[in-house]
Amino acid sequence: MKAVVYRGPRQVSVEDVDDPRIEAPKDAIIKITTANICGSDLHPYEGRAQLDAGMVLGHENMGVVVDIGDAVDRIAVGDRVSVPFNLACGTCRNCVEGWTSACLRANPSGSPGAGFGYPQMGPYWGGQAEYLRVPWADFNLLKLPEGTEHESDFTMLSDIFPTGYHGTELAGVSAGHAVAVFGAGPVGLMAAYSAMLRGAAQVFVVDFQPDRLALAGQIGAIPVDVSKTDAVQAIMDGTDGFGVDCGVEAVGFQAHDPSGQEHPHLVLDNLVQVVRATGRIGVVGVYEPEDPKAATEGAKEGRYGFNYGLAFTKGITIGSGQCPVKRYNQQLRDLIIRGRATPSFIVSHELPLSAAADAYDKFDRRVDGYTKVLLHPGQ
Repeated sequence: MKAVVYRGPRQVSVEDVDDPRIEAPKDAIIKITTANICGSDLHPYEGRAQLDAGMVLGHENMGVVVDIGDAVDRIAVGDRVSVPFNLACGTCRNCVEGWTSACLRANPSGSPGAGFGYPQMGPYWGGQAEYLRVPWADFNLLKLPEGTEHESDFTMLSDIFPTGYHGTELAGVSAGHAVAVFGAGPVGLMAAYSAMLRGAAQVFVVDFQPDRLALAGQIGAIPVDVSKTDAVQAIMDGTDGFGVDCGVEAVGFQAHDPSGQEHPHLVLDNLVQVVRATGRIGVVGVYEPEDPKAATEGAKEGRYGFNYGLAFTKGITIGSGQCPVKRYNQQLRDLIIRGRATPSFIVSHELPLSAAADAYDKFDRRVDGYTKVLLHPGQ
């Protein structure tokens, strides 16, 4: 089959690789119809997260089941499905408690949490390919309506829509709240969109990419361009000096200013300033336990020197971690089916798999208009 293969920093190529096969009775094979390029894919692409050469990339996947193992009885050949980026066994303590993002059995390294085509999340090939093997298929796969309707919406269910929603859950967003989302990439836009769905009264979205800020404005959020204004002052002014009730961090460990200079603590510091006393912050931007190329000595060891003293003084609650996709994907699917949510508003490009290398390059360089790229192996 054809697949997007990682060869090294800023080196990906579409190659012929072995087709996946049933390896265990609970496996399923999916024919991929859509696989997205995620902002998190740029961490290994830029050489900031270690990934072995030869790995097939892609953790935002959906498609149609073409083969199943002997022990699979809920999922059938022909089912259209969304594949959560979390790969989970369904029976360990964390899975039973709903924390599929921290499965204790799926990652052979022994670390909690496994996934497709991503650093430190196991040996599982990703789905930027024609086919994908999914272990524990009955537990992991989410059934979708037959056909092709809502394809660009449903493809957001594997990661970024639930992850954005998870950010608002960690931040405790509810009706009438004022919310600040730092980062207008796909996850930040999904967090802002989720805050609106949950009834927020105000949603500020902070970034400096004009095309992404324009999308924030289109859904009724308040864009804050940090290349033109001080974000903290703008948000305090916009809330009559009170600050926001909730904040979402959707940037992560490579936070940088408009000049490109990295400041790993920048977003967390700003959020601690704008979130009111006793408010909440949800951190869904990725932070790595080590980053040899980090801008500070502490960040190289996973130590991020944000103003925790002020956070403690204000009694701010901070929640963090990867999204347990299965906790939310069924409900978000139904919002799409019933016309209450249309997360595909962020899609900028739909391309054949053969265009992946060029798409990675342009998405990484933040070429104007490259907000969310969908790959279609069948094209």
